[in-house]
Order: sequence, then structure tokens, then C-alpha cells
Amino acid sequence: MTRIGLLSDTHGLLDKRVLEHFRDVDEIWHAGDIGSAEVLQALREFKPTRAVYGNMDSGDVRYSLSEFYRFRVEDVNVLMTHIGGYPGRYNPWLIPMFQRNKAASPDQRIGLFVCGHSHILKVMYDKQWNFLTMNPGAAGKQGWQTVQTLLRFTIDGSEIRDLEVIEMERK
Repeated sequence: MTRIGLLSDTHGLLDKRVLEHFRDVDEIWHAGDIGSAEVLQALREFKPTRAVYGNMDSGDVRYSLSEFYRFRVEDVNVLMTHIGGYPGRYNPWLIPMFQRNKAASPDQRIGLFVCGHSHILKVMYDKQWNFLTMNPGAAGKQGWQTVQTLLRFTIDGSEIRDLEVIEMERK
């Protein structure tokens, strides 16, 4: 059983409340627009962290991360990128990847697609491509959103469960 804390779009701000909400997780995943090497370093010092760069990241952040990150946690294959979209409205460059995924052997198929960018929290199952899509919204204060959001969930074997939406009033 692996507990995950998922965030995106910090834009250089690591709110101390994020660390409070993620104190009991095993790993942190950041879906891009980290904003500074200091934020990434602070997350890595706190918990094991997986991350991708976002369109607003530059310098050390961009050079130390990839645009796409594919990995496995327990029995779930994960694909993470910053600009991804959601079921029915994915970015077009992802479709060939999803087509190859659908043809892959069952143990190689993506079970969870993670992205950020929109600042809109969405968790949706995609029936066409047969995976769960998660976007944690925005954990930073840059942008139009009035609430900072995070996700926390558990991967247990092949199950993704115990999903929690965390909303933090923007101060």
C-alpha cells in the first residue's frame, strides 16, 4: 500500500499547509509548473518526490525533469505530464501514445494518467482509453482560482482508492 500526495501548479510557492496535508504520504507527485528549484528541493527533502516540468518552468527545474514521466507504483502504471487535458479533450499529441497504450499487454497499460496546467481539479475515468485521469488543480496562488487544491489517495496493488480532495482557502 502506497499513499500518494498529488499537487500541481505551485508556481514557486510551497504553502506550509501542503506539507501538513502530506505528512503521512509515502510519495509526493508534482504535475508541473513547480516554479523554482527551491520548491522542488523542499519537496524532495520532505518526501520522495516524482515530478514533471510545466510550461512555466525554466532553468534548473526544466533541465532536471522531463515533460513525460512513466513509472509504476505497485501494480499501477502511471503516465504524468503537465499539459494533458481530460477525457474527450486531451491534447492531440497524447492520442498516439494512448493508442499504443491500448494495444499494449495488460500489465504494461496505463492505469492512471496525471496532469496539471488547467488549475481545475478533475478526477475522471476515461472509458475510451480505460484509465483514471487526475488533475489536482493548483496548489499555488498564481492564477484565477480562489481555492488551492491537492489530492491524496492510496494505491493498493492494482486499486486506486481512498481519494481525498483537499481544499485550502487562498490566503
